[in-house]
Order: sequence, then structure tokens, then C-alpha cells
Amino acid sequence: MNVPENLKYTKGHEWIRVEGDEAFVGITDYAQGELGDIVFVEIETVGETLNKGESFGTIEAVKTVSDVYMPVSGEVLEMNPALENTPELVNQDPYGEGWMIKIKVKDPSELDDLMDAEAYKNMINA
Repeated sequence: MNVPENLKYTKGHEWIRVEGDEAFVGITDYAQGELGDIVFVEIETVGETLNKGESFGTIEAVKTVSDVYMPVSGEVLEMNPALENTPELVNQDPYGEGWMIKIKVKDPSELDDLMDAEAYKNMINA
């Protein structure tokens, strides 16, 4: 299971990679494995400012539909345009080409509430 050290994680299996005052958000390798083959990603929150824990979209897999949630509060700047035609990128490369949204972080102190890679590994292996 791939759990990159440079990311922060939520209990709901989202990850966030901060770059300055912006950040990329997606779901973890563990989450995509649990969901199975992803067939559609719907994100209709571009341009909205959402609070930590609010849903920013849904992921449709062959067997289920799941909400995805904001790891921190912020404005949704863009959706990964590649997911429109190739949602399976989330399965193939969840931490790279399969990122879901780019956000402008509203309150960087909220990052302190998230798990580091070690804590996330301990949670999924518990």
C-alpha cells in the first residue's frame, strides 16, 4: 500500500498536498482499492468556498457512489480536467495524475488536525 510521506491524511481517506497557499486533494490508494473500478467523478463545487468536512463531490465506482470531503476549509479552484474522460486515473495514480481538486487553503492551522503518513498507516492497519 502506497502512503507517501509528504502528504497529510483524513480519517475519511482523503489526502492533501500543500504547495504555498494552494493544495491538491484526492483519495488515498487504500480508498481507491476499497471502492474498486472508478467510472465517474462528479465535482460541481468549483468556485465555492467549503468548510473542512463538507463534501466537494462524489466518486462513482462500479459497486457504489461515495462522497469526498474537504480535508481543510478553502475555495475549490479547479477540478482535475483529466478525470472527465479518464476517471480511472484515480485507481491508477491516486497521488499523482488522479488528483481531484485544487483548493486555496483558508486556514492553514487546520492542517495540524490531519494525520501524517505514519498515523494514517496505523489507522488503516488497525
